[in-house]
Amino acid sequence: MLVLCENRSANMVDSFLKYISYEKRYSQHTVISYQSDLAQFSDFILNKFQLTDLIQVSQLMTRSWILSLMDAGVSPRSVNRKIASLRSYYKFLLKREMIEKDPTAKVKLLKTQKDLPSFAEENELVSLLDKVDFTQDFEGYRQQMILELLYGTGIRLAELIGLKESDINFHQGTIKVLGKRNKERIIPIAHSLQQIIKNYKTEKNHLFGDNLNSYLIVNNSGDKAYPMLIYRNVKSFLNMISSTEKKSPHALRHTFATHLLNKDADLNAVKDLLGHSSLAATQVYTHNSLEKLKAVFDQAHPKA
Repeated sequence: MLVLCENRSANMVDSFLKYISYEKRYSQHTVISYQSDLAQFSDFILNKFQLTDLIQVSQLMTRSWILSLMDAGVSPRSVNRKIASLRSYYKFLLKREMIEKDPTAKVKLLKTQKDLPSFAEENELVSLLDKVDFTQDFEGYRQQMILELLYGTGIRLAELIGLKESDINFHQGTIKVLGKRNKERIIPIAHSLQQIIKNYKTEKNHLFGDNLNSYLIVNNSGDKAYPMLIYRNVKSFLNMISSTEKKSPHALRHTFATHLLNKDADLNAVKDLLGHSSLAATQVYTHNSLEKLKAVFDQAHPKA
């Protein structure tokens, strides 16, 4: 009976992971995180409650696990992510009528401090991009293109790495981006960025040949770029800007959104450019714009 419970539990977890991977189209990173969370939870209820079947879990067991995570010093943000993993799994079991009651139904998320996105000041960033003397070779053009693409389009790191040459449409002045859950979106690119891409492609094609099906950004061997290559390029650039706290590709995405909203861009338009599924994710950038307005008010208004 013990073996049967273990097999049933393992089979349902496996079915769940396939469901979120192929039907819900979650990213591989998310699937791995959910798998790790469920494995950790499974180990906990086995060690504390001698239970091998996740289908038989109670609310008490779920709460007990959360308390153990908090006692171990796991951050509220990480705990909330693990709660989200459990909720998704038990919602899956409910839909398949494997359980009658969701053991996570009354579990509340922990309160977390909302950190505003880190971004670079517009005058610093634009001035630096215009003044940096990028080398007139493959590596120089690549670094310039990476920075200009991240700041000029707001795309994510994974989206940047996944860009193919065929995704660039110079006639329309756009790029086609494959975002989360395989959702495509079209983003306009400035004429200056188009020229930077053309300069890079000329050098790239000279070294590795012309192939529209190849990835746009490649390493020095002509293979698909890896995340650390992008991180190094961005960090070395943003190190020149003292006001930027976080020096990552995502910081340039934050900067893209913040600068658009500072110029009174429509919130829905920014949402579509970023590939957000709802306005809630985009509205976090309005806080940065609001802080700027407050600073202007405090400095200029007679009654401030």
